[in-house]
Amino acid sequence: MSDFAGMEDLLQDFLVEASDLLSGVDNKLVELEKSPSDRALLNDIFRGFHTIKGGAGFLSASELVTLCHLTENLFDKLRNGELSITREAMDVIMDATGSVREMFSWLERGQRPPAADPMLIEHLKQAIAGDLHLDGTPAPAAPVAEPVPVPAVPGGDAPPWDAFFEAITGAESETKEAAPSTEAVAPPPPPMTEVPPTEVPKSLGRRVGDKPGYSGPVGRREGEKGRDNSIRVDTARLDQVLNLSGEIGLTKNRLTSLRSDILNGRSDSDTLHALDAAVSQLDLLVSDLQNAVMKTRMQPIGRLFQKYPRIARDLARGLGKDVELVLSGEETEIDKTMIEDLSDPIIHLIRNAVDHGIEPPRERLAFGKPEKSQVRLEARQEGDHIVIIVSDDGRGMNAERLRAKAVERGLISDEEANTMDERQSLNLVFLPGFSTCDKVSDVSGRGVGMDVVRTNIQKLNGSIEIRSTVGKGTSFIISLPLTLAILPVLLVRLGDQPFAVPLSLVREILPIEAAGLQEVGGRATMVVRGEILPVLPLSYLLGWPQEQIPEYGVLMQTADATFILAIDSFAGRDDAVIKSLDDFRPKGVAGVTTLSNGQIVLILDMKELLSALGEHRGVSRAVLVDSMAEAA
Repeated sequence: MSDFAGMEDLLQDFLVEASDLLSGVDNKLVELEKSPSDRALLNDIFRGFHTIKGGAGFLSASELVTLCHLTENLFDKLRNGELSITREAMDVIMDATGSVREMFSWLERGQRPPAADPMLIEHLKQAIAGDLHLDGTPAPAAPVAEPVPVPAVPGGDAPPWDAFFEAITGAESETKEAAPSTEAVAPPPPPMTEVPPTEVPKSLGRRVGDKPGYSGPVGRREGEKGRDNSIRVDTARLDQVLNLSGEIGLTKNRLTSLRSDILNGRSDSDTLHALDAAVSQLDLLVSDLQNAVMKTRMQPIGRLFQKYPRIARDLARGLGKDVELVLSGEETEIDKTMIEDLSDPIIHLIRNAVDHGIEPPRERLAFGKPEKSQVRLEARQEGDHIVIIVSDDGRGMNAERLRAKAVERGLISDEEANTMDERQSLNLVFLPGFSTCDKVSDVSGRGVGMDVVRTNIQKLNGSIEIRSTVGKGTSFIISLPLTLAILPVLLVRLGDQPFAVPLSLVREILPIEAAGLQEVGGRATMVVRGEILPVLPLSYLLGWPQEQIPEYGVLMQTADATFILAIDSFAGRDDAVIKSLDDFRPKGVAGVTTLSNGQIVLILDMKELLSALGEHRGVSRAVLVDSMAEAA
């Protein structure tokens, strides 16, 4: 049972707002390290902790209030010039924001968070007193922090309206901020190490490292409300949807009137012209409405980017490197459903850039590079695709070394290594089990991560490309469709049956003639601008009999292969509204769509179809030519 019965909606609203606020605080802390005297940053961070404290107080999450209050007190002294920012103080502040985020995870499960680590509380008190020591030397006892103002909720009564207003809006008078000592306070809480057992619900267990018997927070129960299901929509976009809905209603009324006229025998040219105009208007309005509804799903990618500066900072600090993460294109909008799935791949790429790509400071100086390195995270829209780039100015990737490592680990043979070009060599990093590290660390070296990155990107119907120059750096370029709900497809035919293939994989369309087919390595191939490409009949991929001559080839390029898909004919291009097959999905089928004539068309998953072939990716020229001759 939730510890916040009757307050679930308010709790979810608090978590959404507070999580965004905390991510902003993390980014401001990274900036504060570069500009420790920036009073605007100090004030913004102070207000962030104060707002989180206010909301937590309304929810009676006393442990979160205590932690935020101590951090707020520290920033109050920093912004008033009573203390200066030190390396040790920044580490403690970063630890405090991490602990706040852990407490949010408990609140997400509807449970009150346990107390923060006593050592963290003690370090915060020492920092407030100006006696912080993190080098192992004993520190004098810090004075008790200012008592925490927690709104009382006796007998379940509602808290005061001013506390409610502050919790929701984060508003507080400037007088209070300037003179926090004048606030009315509750009685001082007992020391953190002596919290009575009743302060923490038994269901929470204990924190790691405190006492034995920790079982950890339970996962979200099935059917429990999750904050990730919500979405923020600009009211202007909702107004547009409403206006279009009203215009569609008017057009519907016009069509109803014309239908009545036609049923009553009116078929003159004016009536037919009015019908044609009304249908055209409806088509335009429905298209506009569809685009407007799709835009309500779009969110600025900056909400995803805002957590990465802190991750890059912490990792660089642990590795002894000076790395700056530069963000660009945060205003670029992307489908809300993609944001969650992109989080882990981008984290992997940033971690690899900081760990593998960026050289240690001494090595950079030896090569004439600045000691401070730069990792860029950039997003932009190109046509109907979103492009995300993670790049660094580090050592780059050596294609020859990658091939040697892959052979050494038994991932490819010597023969395969000798036939690889630079692009294929760089793509070796995506193989499961591939790693250039000789030692395993807590950051890398296990050969997992990059294969997960490519798999997750491909699940989003996207692609990832690597560009690297030895000594100058590496760029990972991710290309994603603008939305997952609508997929541009090319409709191809096998006999009379149409199939849809993603248009993003199509490079060009070629005629197929028996004279142009060659056999290389036991496979039918065609030479396109000097490149030898395998020819794969669609019937062969699907396991269908070849009933007529494949007249056309679709040059397709996936992340793993470039090939020519042999088909019978085309049915045009379309924007498919994808319907998933949750209960039953045949292998090689990504989903279905419906054509204007009502015919159901399967959308093919080319990656799955190719992987089903295993090592035998192709048919011989003799088989293909014989089938063409028989069909002729």
